[in-house]
Amino acid sequence: MFGYVFRKLIFMKKLDSILLNVENPGRYIGGEFGICDIKKKYDLTFCIAFPDVYEIGMSNLGIKILYNILNNNQHILCERVFAPWVDMGAMLRENDIELFSLETRRSLRDFDILGFSIQYEMAYTNILYMLELSNIPFYAKERDESFPLLVAGGPCTANPEPFAEFFDIICIGDGEEVSLKVADIVRENKGNKTKILEECKKIEGIYVPSLCVVKEGVCQEKVKKSVVKNLDLAEFPAKMIVPNIKIVHDRPVVELFRGCYAGCRFCQACFFYRPIRNRSFQTVLKLIENLIKSSGYEEIGISSLSTGDYCEISELLYVLPKLAKQLNIKVQIPSLRLDSYDASLFKLGRSSSITFAPEAGTQRLRDVINKNITDEDIDITIKNAISNKCRSFKLYFMIGLPTETDADLDGIVEICERINRLYVDLTGKKNINITISVAVFVPKPVTPFQWVKQIGLDEMTYKQNYLYQKFKKIKNVSYNWHDSKTSFVEAVLARGDRKLAKLIEKAYKKGAKFDSWGDKFDIKYWNDAAKDMGIDLDIYVAERDLDAVLPWNFIDFGVSQKYLKNEYIKALNGLTTEGCKFNCNHCGANKLAKCSQHIKCEEDMRC
Repeated sequence: MFGYVFRKLIFMKKLDSILLNVENPGRYIGGEFGICDIKKKYDLTFCIAFPDVYEIGMSNLGIKILYNILNNNQHILCERVFAPWVDMGAMLRENDIELFSLETRRSLRDFDILGFSIQYEMAYTNILYMLELSNIPFYAKERDESFPLLVAGGPCTANPEPFAEFFDIICIGDGEEVSLKVADIVRENKGNKTKILEECKKIEGIYVPSLCVVKEGVCQEKVKKSVVKNLDLAEFPAKMIVPNIKIVHDRPVVELFRGCYAGCRFCQACFFYRPIRNRSFQTVLKLIENLIKSSGYEEIGISSLSTGDYCEISELLYVLPKLAKQLNIKVQIPSLRLDSYDASLFKLGRSSSITFAPEAGTQRLRDVINKNITDEDIDITIKNAISNKCRSFKLYFMIGLPTETDADLDGIVEICERINRLYVDLTGKKNINITISVAVFVPKPVTPFQWVKQIGLDEMTYKQNYLYQKFKKIKNVSYNWHDSKTSFVEAVLARGDRKLAKLIEKAYKKGAKFDSWGDKFDIKYWNDAAKDMGIDLDIYVAERDLDAVLPWNFIDFGVSQKYLKNEYIKALNGLTTEGCKFNCNHCGANKLAKCSQHIKCEEDMRC
C-alpha cells in the first residue's frame, strides 16, 4: 500500500511539472463539474477513448450518452480519455508516464475495457498513438488477458475492416444497449478472454473479427446492426459534464430523432442511422429542462440530421420558446435543409446567421444526388431569412460529385450572387456576409454512391482553383475549401479492407497522427507507407462494379443492397426519389425497428 501511494505521489509531481509546459493543460486535469462518482463501489472499469483532443471529444453527444449509461450501472466505473496533443504526448514519453484517464488518472492498460469512439477516418492513426502511449500492443492477437478488452464503435463501423485487427470486438450501430451487455460479459468472465469473445459474438450488433472466417480479405459471416428501437425509452443524460475549458460545441445537446427522411445519395449518416426513430417533444422538453437546471448553461442545442424535418416540430416550436424564455436560455439550431426552414425555428436561435447545405450548384446535379430542393426553395428560404434580419449565411457544397461539370461549379457561384442581389433588393444594404465551404466528395459505404469513383487529385485541384478564381471577383463572399489530399486518404480508408491495418500502422510509424488537422497532415507518410507495402492506393478510390463483393457487405445495416443499387442507377439517370417523410420507400430498414414516419409504414415483402 505504501509503495502504491509513493508511486502515485511521484506521478502527481511529474504531472504537475508537465502541465506547466504544455498547451491547454485544462485538457488533462479532469475534475469537471458533473463527472461520475469516483468513490463508488464497482467491479468493472471502462474507459471511453476519443482519438482526438479534449475540445472535440467533449463536443460529441454519443460519448456523453454512453458515459451516463455506464456510470448509472452499479457495477461499472466509466472514465474518459482523449488524445493528448503532440506536446503532451512528447512529455509523457520523456517522463515515462503512460496515458491516463481523466477521472482517476488510471493508466489505460489497467482498465477492464477500453472503448474507442471512432467518428471519422482521419482519426485512425490516433488510435495507435493512444495505444502506444499506453504501452498496449496494436493488434488484438498480440494482447492476452493482462490487457484491457479493446472495443470500437461509432459511425466508422460502417466499414470496420481497415481497423478490425486492432480490436477485440466492434459494436456496429447504436451502442446504448450493447455496451452494457458487453460489460456484463466481461465482468462475469474476467481472465478468460476466449470465453468473453465467444459470448460477445452472440450479441446482435457485435462483430468479433478474430472469430470470423475471412476469405479473400472479406468476412464470411453476417453481422446485424444494433438498433435502439424506442428513443423515448432509451437512457439519456439528465446532466452532462461541464468542461473546464472552452470546447468546440460548448453547450448540452438533446437529440430530437435518429436517422433522416431525405435520402441524399452521398450521405452515409442518412442510411447508417436508419430506421428513423423520433423522441417525443414532451420528452425533449423534459430533457432540456433537466440539462439546463443541472449544468447552469445559458444555451442548449437541439440535434438531428435535419432538425426542420422533426415530426413534431410544430408542437415543439409552440412550447419551446416559452420554456427558453422561462429558463433564460438561447437555443442553438444546427444546419437546416433549405426546404425545412421555419421562421419560428430561426427566431428561437436568436441569431443573425444561418447555415444551409445546398451541396450542389445546379438543379440537374441536385437531382443526381437526390437533394430534393429547387432553385425556388433556395430563393424563398433566403428571402424569409433576410426578412427575419439574417445577414450572415453559411453554405456547404461539394465538388467531385458523380456527373459534375464546370456548369455545376458555375451554379455554386450563381447561388451566391443571387443571395447578394436578394439581400440588396430587400434591405437596400450591402452588409451581408456569405461564407462558402466546399468539400471534396468522398464515396462512403452504405450509400448509393458506395460504388462510384472519387475524382483524382489533379481534378480536385482544378475544381478548387476554378471556384477560387470566380469567387475572388465577388464581394462579401468568403470561400473555404477542404484539402484534396486529406479527402483522398479519407476515401481510401473509408472503402478499404483488412490489408489497410498494416498501412495505418506504417503511416503512423512514419509520423502520421492528428491527420484531421490540416497543419499536421502529410500525405507523404501515406504514400511512403503504401510504396513500402506495394499497395496501389488508387485501387481503393476507383469505381466498383455493382456486383463486386465490398469489404463491408457482411454487415446487415437494414437498408438493402438492392435498394442502394436502384438509387445509384436512378442517380445516373438524373431521377429523384421522394423523401420518406410521408411515403415509405421500402429501403428495408423497417425490419430492424418500426420506422417513425408521419404515415403508418406497414411491413410487407418489399421491406
